[in-house]
Amino acid sequence: MTPPRQPARRRTAVLATVPVALAALLATTGAAAPDATGPAAPEAGGRAAPGTAGAPGAGDAYFPLSGNGGYDVRHYDLTLRYRPAARRLDGTAVLTARATQRLTRFDLDLSGLTVTRVTVDGRPARFTRDGRELVVTPRTARAKGRDFRVTVAYYGTPGPVTDPDGSADGWIPTDDGAFVAGEPQGAMTWFPANGHPRDKASYDFTLTVPRGRTAVANGVLLGQHTAHGETTFRWRQAEPMAAYLATATVGTFRTERYTTRDGIQVYNAVDPREARAAAPVLKKLPSVLEWESRLFGPYPFRAAGSLVDHAPDVGYALETQTRPVYDSAPDLGTLVHESAHQWFGDSVSLTAWKDIWLNEGFATYAEWLYSEQHGGPSAQKTFDALYARPARDGLWAYPPGDPGGGERLFGTPVYERGAMALHALRRAVGDRDFFRVLRAWADEHRGGHGTTAGFVGLAERTSGKRLKGLFDTWLYTRGKPDRA
Repeated sequence: MTPPRQPARRRTAVLATVPVALAALLATTGAAAPDATGPAAPEAGGRAAPGTAGAPGAGDAYFPLSGNGGYDVRHYDLTLRYRPAARRLDGTAVLTARATQRLTRFDLDLSGLTVTRVTVDGRPARFTRDGRELVVTPRTARAKGRDFRVTVAYYGTPGPVTDPDGSADGWIPTDDGAFVAGEPQGAMTWFPANGHPRDKASYDFTLTVPRGRTAVANGVLLGQHTAHGETTFRWRQAEPMAAYLATATVGTFRTERYTTRDGIQVYNAVDPREARAAAPVLKKLPSVLEWESRLFGPYPFRAAGSLVDHAPDVGYALETQTRPVYDSAPDLGTLVHESAHQWFGDSVSLTAWKDIWLNEGFATYAEWLYSEQHGGPSAQKTFDALYARPARDGLWAYPPGDPGGGERLFGTPVYERGAMALHALRRAVGDRDFFRVLRAWADEHRGGHGTTAGFVGLAERTSGKRLKGLFDTWLYTRGKPDRA
């Protein structure tokens, strides 16, 4: 994610003050209703046998209720109708999941929408709401290892959630539709999800909007048709994707489609108000993807593109999988950054939010490398300029390897000092081994997950050097390191 005019970052503390209109919307639509929307399920500690109720969170230290336990979603099939004038969303979500334990009850993350019906394998299930949790009790327990299908019908006026850093994510209404960007917890504002990056799944989207509007999701456009004053778009994201990387952005867009020399299907959607400024940058997307493929290995998805909205109150871009969403026309550095995330963050995903530097430090360093190899300052020069900042500078405010909470996920240390850690590694092991490490990381974890410990281990095995001290200095030591 990258705020405009600050190309080295995604979201920063600059956004701590939410615009007044957006704040009002958050107040009225962002909180989940605590009252039950169906027959009551047993409360925690009720009739469910010990150890058979899925946990209400994935156990992440920064977002304890993000995600859920007891099952793994394999596929989401989302059918949505959105009417921008009324800001009304009607949805049916079908989740195909596998129980990872004997399961008598399980949670889904869902905020601020009204649920009318839940079925499990076609049979009505009891459900209730508990804050941002939709608690589902099927008629019979699901056996460990068994696949099951959950269908949730719902409606309402979706709106964003406020993140710990004060910024908004999720379903953010715009003057012609909605800007939909879910990092770190916004997926639950528009569909029931297992909302932690540990659980990745494939997706199908069927999105219906008024004629003249375009609804853009992830992956490949399978088709569209118009009837009775509405247009329906069908999208498929076949490769595994974390819920926060899903989008269903709606607006008045100019679109273009083409296939790159590598066979990647590109779909761009641009708000006409941003088209002139965006055009010269978007033309570089194929060459940027080719350049990154040479460095990081083959592009990990079959689709790519850009979604350029006119959303001046948002303040950031996000690497929504296959098709980053920008709140305004991006500059080249932002395009490089969000494209690099397709490898680092999207294909190789986090297992814990504290490891966010694995996303942001890598995407930021991609910007440094692009500059170095395209006539701009070298990565060393960028590193030196950053290290020259005084010890009181915000760059050294906290260690990027474990920022300390959700309010710090998108701050300067995670981006710039995270990139500095990679440059320190490059200097320690040399270019040959450094670029071998980057490619191996993207290849070995393609479509899966990674951890900081795993990356350090890979770097040590590849280089034959002990690197724990280097990573401790750049990722976990408080304050400015004594030596660059």
